[in-house]
Amino acid sequence: MTSSRVRVAAVQMEPGLGEVEANLQKMVGFLGQAAREGASIVVFPECATSGYGFGSRAEAVPFAETDEGRAVQTMVQACRELGVVAAFGFLEKSGDELYNACALVGPQGRIGTYRKVHLPFLGVDRFVDPGNRPFAVHEAGGVRVGMHICYDAGFPETGRVLSLLGADLLVLPTNWPTHSENAATHMIPCRAMENVVYVMAVNRVGEESGFRFIGQSSIVDPAGNRLAFASEDREEILHAEIDTEVARRKKLIRRPGLHEIDRFADRRPGYYGPIVEPNGRD
Repeated sequence: MTSSRVRVAAVQMEPGLGEVEANLQKMVGFLGQAAREGASIVVFPECATSGYGFGSRAEAVPFAETDEGRAVQTMVQACRELGVVAAFGFLEKSGDELYNACALVGPQGRIGTYRKVHLPFLGVDRFVDPGNRPFAVHEAGGVRVGMHICYDAGFPETGRVLSLLGADLLVLPTNWPTHSENAATHMIPCRAMENVVYVMAVNRVGEESGFRFIGQSSIVDPAGNRLAFASEDREEILHAEIDTEVARRKKLIRRPGLHEIDRFADRRPGYYGPIVEPNGRD
């Protein structure tokens, strides 16, 4: 019988701005280390292949690739050799369009990509195009994975939609700078608890383009408990074991017949209309 337990790893690293080859080499090294330590799914930060702090669209474009480009193919090959799945942030070009994206890849190739929907006025996000694809969940290594990126998590609708689509695990590559500490410490456990899912928030460290990035990557369980929590300033790998059966058990029976909670069945969508009213941005 297939086990519902899967070991995952979060790679908190410091990418170099515009240093794609060096970043990829570092990522492959971390991927190998995580695999040797037992991980089946390994997640890297936002814009891990390129860095984030570009000062213009023109500056960023030379470091963008298609979703079948060298970065994806390099990581696919490494996953094939190691027998693991990886999710990582990269800049995606598609014709004249430019996206802040996340790729999910494994031994068989690219499983899926996601384009960041919510864009803050920060770093390369000032210049990329808004994501134009619906949220989606992908099967990877026996886990239903939902991808979103950094600022997306500040909109609880994102995690809820991915969870309603069946996600067991929400992966969140981030580039949180100073002033994002509450996102790291409070928001991620809340997103996990309110959706009864595992969440991996994987941040970077170091300084780039005048910003210091705060680390504090984490892996959180469906009750909102941190299974692993990283430092503020070191490259490191976090490990944890997740159990898909726990994430799929939405009804929480704390005292039978007296205290039972089901955050999905207890929803009242008929009252949520204002959430989806147009605001002129779409």
